[in-house]
Amino acid sequence: MRLGLSLGYATSAQQLADAVDLAVTADRLGFDCVWVAEAYGSDAPTVLAAIAARTERIGIGSAVLQIPGRTPAMTAMTAATLDALSGGRFRLGLGVSGPQVSEGWHGVPFADPVGRTREYVAVVRRALSRRRVTADGPHYPLPLPDGQGKPLLLSLAPVRPRIPVYLAAIGPRNLELTGEVADGWLGIFFDPETGRRQLDRIADAARRAGRDPAGIDIAVQVPVSLDPDPGVAADRVRPEAALYVGGMGSRTANFYHRQATEMGFGTEADEVQDRFLAGDHTGARAAVPFEFLDATSLLGDDARIGRRLAVYRDRGVGTVNVSLPGTDGAERAAVLERVMTTARAAGVLG
Repeated sequence: MRLGLSLGYATSAQQLADAVDLAVTADRLGFDCVWVAEAYGSDAPTVLAAIAARTERIGIGSAVLQIPGRTPAMTAMTAATLDALSGGRFRLGLGVSGPQVSEGWHGVPFADPVGRTREYVAVVRRALSRRRVTADGPHYPLPLPDGQGKPLLLSLAPVRPRIPVYLAAIGPRNLELTGEVADGWLGIFFDPETGRRQLDRIADAARRAGRDPAGIDIAVQVPVSLDPDPGVAADRVRPEAALYVGGMGSRTANFYHRQATEMGFGTEADEVQDRFLAGDHTGARAAVPFEFLDATSLLGDDARIGRRLAVYRDRGVGTVNVSLPGTDGAERAAVLERVMTTARAAGVLG
């Protein structure tokens, strides 16, 4: 198993600077990859380019580039450029986002997300392989029919013949698509004790497509909070969980609320959502059950976190991408170092 670092999108210049500094620390400590998110704040490629310029070894990944925000050809150009500038360290994470961002921010209808993603990955892969780009699907017909366009070839020669593609997937059809076409899965709110059905969906789809499931990197984002009392540690990760379960989407289209419900926390998820959408963010945070946070986070002292990391490894997770909610500055660097030291002492890395 490997350790990665997951960075959210920034809302201030200082957060951007701190994110790049933390990535430099992760590179020094031996983390495998640093993943950068985007929503409607900072964009991922610019931050990844800054990280690539200041690091030497660590992989750089998008978690995720928003499919509605870029054409597949633009994403191929971005991926090839980042891979070249980083010396072959880039990993392309993709996701369809949700209807509020897709339609409210990008002006792109949130329709047929599975079909759109399938076509998108095919065009990106074709472009990166430096074949003339043609596609006849309903979402990305290239060249446009009855127009003046012609099939074009990516003019930048990629450093590697194949850049790894990861998909952020939650629903069953998206998980199956991951197994069918992707090199890795970017999971969130994953419980290694009960998440076997998610991994089985990916593996079964891979076998049906004639692929070896062992070649798919299961990479999950896991918040970390260190404290001798796991309950106190949980309080640092409550705000992010409440935001996702309660407010990341509408009442009828919130994928994280749906995931919490499928994990057995439906009543609690409803309360979190009701409070969050009513503007009671404090109440929403308090309503997130400790059991949900403990199942999907690394909470407690070093020994407890070491035991939990071993569970992730034993359940087939290839990469644990730690996020550090509720910490900043030097504290974040210290937590990263403790997590790496704990993982090595527990013998889970390899």
